[in-house]
Amino acid sequence: MAEPETLFPALADNDVRVFQWAAAHGRLAPGAAGELGLTAEELERSAAVLQELHLLRPLPGGPDGEPGLAAVAPELAAASLLAPAEAELRRRLADAERVRAELARLAPLYAQSGSRRAVEPLDEILELDTVIDLISTLTARCRAEVLTCQPGGPRAPHLLEQAFARDVAMIRRGVRMRTLYQHTSRRHPPTQEYVQRITAAGAEVRTLTALFGRMIAFDRETVIIPHHDAYDGAVVVRDPSAVAYLCAVFDHSWTLADSYTPATQAQGDSSLDEIKQAIIRLLAEGMKDEMIARRLGMSLRTCRKHIAESMETLGASSRFQAGYLARARFALSERL
Repeated sequence: MAEPETLFPALADNDVRVFQWAAAHGRLAPGAAGELGLTAEELERSAAVLQELHLLRPLPGGPDGEPGLAAVAPELAAASLLAPAEAELRRRLADAERVRAELARLAPLYAQSGSRRAVEPLDEILELDTVIDLISTLTARCRAEVLTCQPGGPRAPHLLEQAFARDVAMIRRGVRMRTLYQHTSRRHPPTQEYVQRITAAGAEVRTLTALFGRMIAFDRETVIIPHHDAYDGAVVVRDPSAVAYLCAVFDHSWTLADSYTPATQAQGDSSLDEIKQAIIRLLAEGMKDEMIARRLGMSLRTCRKHIAESMETLGASSRFQAGYLARARFALSERL
């Protein structure tokens, strides 16, 4: 993903050195390049950056008749440079709050529209920013319970940190929070830390080898699930029957799941045996490595390591033989 465009340039080391020289000598002249060990082009680039940041201002010709650039106090530069941007930001924020207030006036009308609910029990959202805003809004309005199912293995640390602040605020309001992860998250240090902190606050976290899909349910009234076409999108489900069904699926998975216990190298992990059993079953179904890794929420490299260990356990010399032996094993266990 491309970095967002910035309004102002960043200061490089050379820029700082040039500013320091100009402040010490009263003005920046072409001769500064030699003293600073810079080329004329490097000095010119730094001077341009400093002028853009209002840290240098032009001066008339000095004693030698050559014009120069004088250093400007950083606090004065900040005032002259940022005042227009800050004014524009305040204007945009005020405009955003105005629009938010106007749209909020329509919320009761939408909520009371039973006929529309009957026709359109689902809302599609295609933009990630809108999905994030909606989750924040529903989290703030949640009164009693939130159910979260997070397949796909460990989550990024910055996402966990964002979730923690939002989740703790909700728990402190008395909302019960239950979360399902996959077993592979037990070996992910950032997830271990997040779970330790969030359970200390009052949340409940369990894990399963494989999960049914991603979802967030608020008060058993609204459920957010992934959009089938838009990768960053979501579908908001409000139909009572569909919501009840999705929550029942979560409840069933919750009863089968194990309490989250961080896995360490120093102790055994029963979930690892469950993962390997799942891999053997998926091998028996003829599933490819990439699909197995995605289903169990692990990296392809880790998945192939477990596959190799499972093949050794089965006494197989090839994936084809492993699948055959696995099918034979499960057929025998079903007859016993």
